[in-house]
Amino acid sequence: MSSNSDRVEIAHRTLRQAIIEQALKAGTKLPEDEIGRHFSMSRTLVRAVLAKLQAQGLVDTYHKRTATVAQPSLEEAHDAFAVRRALEREVIKSIIKRWNPSIEKGLQEHVKEEEAAHAKGDVRLSTRLAGEFHLKLAELSGNTLLERYLSELVSRCSLILAMYSRPHSSECAISEHSALIAALRSGDVVVAEQLMDEHLSSVESRALFDEEAPVEPDLGSILSRYADRAHG
Repeated sequence: MSSNSDRVEIAHRTLRQAIIEQALKAGTKLPEDEIGRHFSMSRTLVRAVLAKLQAQGLVDTYHKRTATVAQPSLEEAHDAFAVRRALEREVIKSIIKRWNPSIEKGLQEHVKEEEAAHAKGDVRLSTRLAGEFHLKLAELSGNTLLERYLSELVSRCSLILAMYSRPHSSECAISEHSALIAALRSGDVVVAEQLMDEHLSSVESRALFDEEAPVEPDLGSILSRYADRAHG
């Protein structure tokens, strides 16, 4: 039997991926009892999972009400990207100072995963990997606090894109990520920061308001599908 911390981590990872990959739409209810049954967890542990998701801006919780997948407004979306641009510039500076072949290898391998997802036409996986490229950058910056704050913002922005983005080819993001790696390798902070700003502006510009009401999904079947992947 897995420990409580393992259960919380698996449940958190499962729900996070399902939200970012748009299987669980904004506004979807997340009943504690159903999540608890699925992961064999107490309500206390379920609330710990929901608290982690709330800290990442992915879930809204209300006192004595069922938690839901967050629904950030367009104004909140623009604010999130503004703060994210500032933090990503700091990441660029930190990585250039620490640049080495190991960092480049890790980033290049991630881009290859993005290319593979694009080649398969897996839009949901491509979307998740695009966000995780920036999480990897934050991790490689060597600044734990910066990594923590940016992780929350990237998750929030991924949800925003899932809600508002217009259809587009993931090939754009992949080419922009490759250009960023080349700029980091060159050690030119000004060029790298400019490319990052342009990239994030491009990502933000793909957002488009959609008034279509979300369809309430079958939470149980979605959790089963994503939990299998989390265990894999």
